[in-house]
Amino acid sequence: MFRWPKAGVSASAQTVREEPVRRDDSAALNVVKKLSRSISTVGKDAAEVRGALEDTQRVVQAQGQAMQALAQQLDQISQAQAAIATATAQSSAAVQRARGALGVVGGEVVGMASTLAQVSEAAAEITKISLQTRLVAFNAAVEAKHAGDAGRGFAVVAEAVKALAGQVEASSKAIVSAIATLQTRIDRFSDELTEKGAKPSQIHAAFHEVEEDVQRIAASAAHSGQQMQLLNEHAHELGREVTDASQSLKVAFDGSDRFLRMSEDLIEQIAESGVEVDDMPFIRAAQAAAGEISALLEAALRDGQISEADLFDENYRPIADTNPQQHTTRFCQLSDRLFPGVQEKTLGFSDKIVFCIAADRNGYIATHNRTYCQPQRPGDTVWNTAHSRYRRIFNDRTGLASARNARPFLLQTYRRDMGGGRFVLLKEAAAPIMVKGRHWGGLRLAFNF
Repeated sequence: MFRWPKAGVSASAQTVREEPVRRDDSAALNVVKKLSRSISTVGKDAAEVRGALEDTQRVVQAQGQAMQALAQQLDQISQAQAAIATATAQSSAAVQRARGALGVVGGEVVGMASTLAQVSEAAAEITKISLQTRLVAFNAAVEAKHAGDAGRGFAVVAEAVKALAGQVEASSKAIVSAIATLQTRIDRFSDELTEKGAKPSQIHAAFHEVEEDVQRIAASAAHSGQQMQLLNEHAHELGREVTDASQSLKVAFDGSDRFLRMSEDLIEQIAESGVEVDDMPFIRAAQAAAGEISALLEAALRDGQISEADLFDENYRPIADTNPQQHTTRFCQLSDRLFPGVQEKTLGFSDKIVFCIAADRNGYIATHNRTYCQPQRPGDTVWNTAHSRYRRIFNDRTGLASARNARPFLLQTYRRDMGGGRFVLLKEAAAPIMVKGRHWGGLRLAFNF
């Protein structure tokens, strides 16, 4: 390995120089190992950058959603302001109509007062006539007394006329008095309905105040509308900036993703070449564990412990009241019985190992390591995210790639979400789990740098 003989050199010459070539090979191996460590460090940095960009993307997306919500709210406010402007215009018109109606009512009241004056005059005339009638009846009664028995009937009629005239006079006086009282009230009402320059009536003063209030509301609405227009312009500008930032972040994120993938590919190629890189022991441990679980699952099928349909069940049934969401499948009981023996044993391979788990092809983890198989605490999402990682689907970039990898091994670098904004930077070696020639999933072995 790593022997590159020069062109034109004979086999004997090459044999003579065998020792120097071996030294060169050793130096080349050291260079490759150092290079792999450097690439590993670069991969770690790339994963950190990718994670930071991912966090920034989430913030920018949240800002974008907030800007969209703000735009909707500003639009609703603009609609409300337009409604206010329409309502104030209608109110102003209504006040003008009411003032016009007051003028009409005032004219009618003046006409009514004039009519009542005529009625009062007629009643006064009736009073005069009644007085005259009483006087005539009195004289007739005197003359009837002078006539003696001959004038007795006439005297009776004269007394009746006198009494009737008295009643008419009393009624007329009552009418005149009532009309005078009503006239006073109408005059006061007419004064309230009549606008008198510098000293307006209370009604007109109230209407003036209403008009002024409506005008102030209209002015405030117009000013608010101008401010809202400026705010809308700024909001749209911010929205464009957020969109531009999101696009720029996507470009940077894609670049960091390619850079990370390149570093992972380089490490894989060096490992595949046979050079004993630092990650090779973990790769072999992952492959060994994957082989053990494959054998256990094939034995379970062979012994009738589970059917092939149940083992490859992808009908993930949500478990109620879980956050993060947990699911169950028909192979959970089997995995709970078979997987811990392999997974827990592999954890003891090195202190650097963080977890060792088997995932089906969709990233579903039926059985995690015991320390991460704690029952969820209702309402405590942060604790659940860190400690209840079993019965969950991890279909992120790393999880899905490891679960669906069909090559002898896959090496990845990523940030593991521990909940509550806490992340751990890890490497992960994955090896495929095959059952009777079918790809069931992958063995994921994560370890620290």
